[in-house]
Amino acid sequence: MSQTLFFYDLETSGLNGRDDRIMQFAGQRTDMDLNPIGEPYNLLVAVNDDTLPNPYALMITGVTPQKTVDEGYTEAQFARIFMDEIATPDTTIVGYNNVRFDDEFIRALLWRTYFDPYEWSYSEGRSRWDLLDAVRMTRALRPEGIEWPIVDGRASNRLEELSKANGIEHLSAHDALSDVEALIGVAKLIKEKQPELYDYLYKMRDKNAVKQLVHLEDPKPFVYTSGRYTAEFDKTTVVVPIAAAEYGNVYVYDLRIDPSDWVGKTAEELEAIQAVPYKERDESYIAIPVKKLQFNRVPAVAPLGVLEQKDGWSTLGLDAATIRERQSLLRSHPEFTERIGALLSKRPEYPPLPDAENKLYDGFIDNRDKLRMEAVRNATDEELKRLDPKFQDQRLTQMLPRYKAYNFPRSLQDDERVAYEAYRSARLARQAPGFMKDMQQIASKQDLTDHQQFILEELKLWYEAVLPSVDYD
Repeated sequence: MSQTLFFYDLETSGLNGRDDRIMQFAGQRTDMDLNPIGEPYNLLVAVNDDTLPNPYALMITGVTPQKTVDEGYTEAQFARIFMDEIATPDTTIVGYNNVRFDDEFIRALLWRTYFDPYEWSYSEGRSRWDLLDAVRMTRALRPEGIEWPIVDGRASNRLEELSKANGIEHLSAHDALSDVEALIGVAKLIKEKQPELYDYLYKMRDKNAVKQLVHLEDPKPFVYTSGRYTAEFDKTTVVVPIAAAEYGNVYVYDLRIDPSDWVGKTAEELEAIQAVPYKERDESYIAIPVKKLQFNRVPAVAPLGVLEQKDGWSTLGLDAATIRERQSLLRSHPEFTERIGALLSKRPEYPPLPDAENKLYDGFIDNRDKLRMEAVRNATDEELKRLDPKFQDQRLTQMLPRYKAYNFPRSLQDDERVAYEAYRSARLARQAPGFMKDMQQIASKQDLTDHQQFILEELKLWYEAVLPSVDYD
């Protein structure tokens, strides 16, 4: 099969990829020249009765849980469609901030439905690409030919603003299919106006291509675009690798920041800075100018040579001499890079996750359990009643009654039904306080549209349906 791109977008019940759920999936396959292949996908995925969607999310998307139940696929049905029809061999899955958001939801749904949560993005010629950082780098380094929106005095890379500024049809922002159509339009715009950069960044979706540029053997500065960096220079800076990170990744230092302010800090001082909670990091907080670059997360990186053209250095507010000087200073303080590597490699202690569904990243599945997973996802209602997979990984055992309840409720045995109800009650009890608080805040607003009022009423009915023994008021 020839190589293709599949552009996609999700609307979800909230922002947490492991705890919230996909409600709408839309996508369109294209050839490598961005011409559509086949019809677009626009699917709903049924929200289960253990989930209270975030009311603020639904005020934006307009998709109600009732609509997903009436018109949507079960998660198991959707997972089968995704693997059989969408994530086909030699497909590059493309989104907008998908690496940090949408892909996490896909991975979690595949995990809950007993598919391998990773292979869809790398095996059999598959890959993924995130256009958000590609757009940011284009704006920073090769902006010619594209209208770049400014909203409230600040640069905006929001898809709806880019579409409007460049005459790309985008009928309904935050509708998944409309967002996909706009995303393809933006991709076409970059490919037409800046074809060399487009082709280069597409190639750099391959982690092995990134590793040829970014490594610790003979570390060299390079251009890096990431949401972590300042908007003043379009989220783009020059960094240099300084230390190894877990899983074969690297830590990079932002050479926009003078290292002389950092190399003398003790391990204790650095740890105290890192330990400040995010909610307490106000405008006076100065973060350690080091971040982890993960090779498999499609980083937007380029060699310094791109700055030699079209006044790139001044665009970023940097110059080659300053970069050489700051890299030399870092080289002369290996004790600093050692301290940074040791500090940032410490795994933060989080409270244990309550549910097996959330423990996706607690370890990989061995091949024997993969065969048992295949047996589960291929089983019918009747076969599931009798199936005893005897998983080695207890996460898979714990999820099975919930998988049945979500997708094949008639297959539940009495003890499994009891277990699912206990799980469901605990999960809803955990969600209910935040849900009720958000509902009350939204209900107090005076400027709700008729459709938002409808969404609010539907959410009240959903709450009453899944928690019939609890009064909404």
